[in-house]
Amino acid sequence: MSHPLPVMICGCKGRMGQTLIALAENENARVVARKDIGDSLAEGLDEVGAAIDFSHHTATPELAEICAERGIPLVIGTTGHTDAEKERILACTRQIAIVWAGNYSIGVNLLFHLTETAARVLGERYQPEVTEIHHRHKKDAPSGTALNLVEALESAPAFKDAKRMHGREGDTGARPDGEIGIHALRGGEVVGEHTVFLFGEHDRIELTHRASDRRIFASGAYRAAHWAASRDPGLYSMRDVLGLRAQGEEPV
Repeated sequence: MSHPLPVMICGCKGRMGQTLIALAENENARVVARKDIGDSLAEGLDEVGAAIDFSHHTATPELAEICAERGIPLVIGTTGHTDAEKERILACTRQIAIVWAGNYSIGVNLLFHLTETAARVLGERYQPEVTEIHHRHKKDAPSGTALNLVEALESAPAFKDAKRMHGREGDTGARPDGEIGIHALRGGEVVGEHTVFLFGEHDRIELTHRASDRRIFASGAYRAAHWAASRDPGLYSMRDVLGLRAQGEEPV
């Protein structure tokens, strides 16, 4: 095994930050810098080999610029960036490798890939539906991951112009073609469950991912950090990290 990767955790006091710190040794990493909102991001970076950001969207651009100045690859798990913030971050990809993803679960990213493949192969003779289940405290619906799955379906020619149908109520009539159903369930302490259904006339395909522990996201972020540490400057996604990008396909 190679030497542990020295990492900086940004957002160290948050739920994901604490999980990353707790899992560092298991992921062949060593936390050498811990930063939270309001801390000086430029101090104590001499040993840092990669940075992982799960802080706040307002802090990411400055972090990216500091990492770019020092040649430190960056993994971004923070979401909600404004267009101006995105521009500042993307400018840094000329100097360092940045892995940017909305979900770092290896299983979920594989689910995206399998959904794209299934939609392309099965085509318009199948009707797609997406369901997601989360804990009762989740505030948004549908989940970002569910919407990513819808986008994966829409990447297939058969569904690129499909109408998104969020639930159904009343006398809706027969289900038409050219529609993607989206359904959100909430209850208990479910970490996250996502299923893509593709209904045919005589069969049904189901692709499901069930998360039982938030550590899967931290493990994926560490995998991305190890991968980015040896890559040329540029913008990458978890699809690159997992080797799922088709030849010539551009990062999303």
